[in-house]
Amino acid sequence: MKQIVKILCAVILTASVFCIPVCAANGDVASAIEETWGAASEQIKAVVNNVVFPAIDLVLAVFFFAKLGTAYFDYRKHGQFEWVAPAILFVCLVFMLTAPTYVWTILGI
Repeated sequence: MKQIVKILCAVILTASVFCIPVCAANGDVASAIEETWGAASEQIKAVVNNVVFPAIDLVLAVFFFAKLGTAYFDYRKHGQFEWVAPAILFVCLVFMLTAPTYVWTILGI
């Protein structure tokens, strides 16, 4: 029990050391939040454009070509090509490839 209390005290002490107090000037919290968002929004936009969208595009492209391949092998086996799943993945891929051009205007950033 003493060991658990010691560990708990160490965690609480460490957390209190690393806590950063945030003070808004004259109690105006809204302007402090808007100022922080204004500074961070460009960084968020850059990360999403350069990391998130390409990662999603890569995953969708892999799924699209894998599903296209399995649909082709099903066609060779059964003689009927199933277009629904590859078409949905293709539309999603095109949607995500063009998303950076319009998503920021929709969000107002």
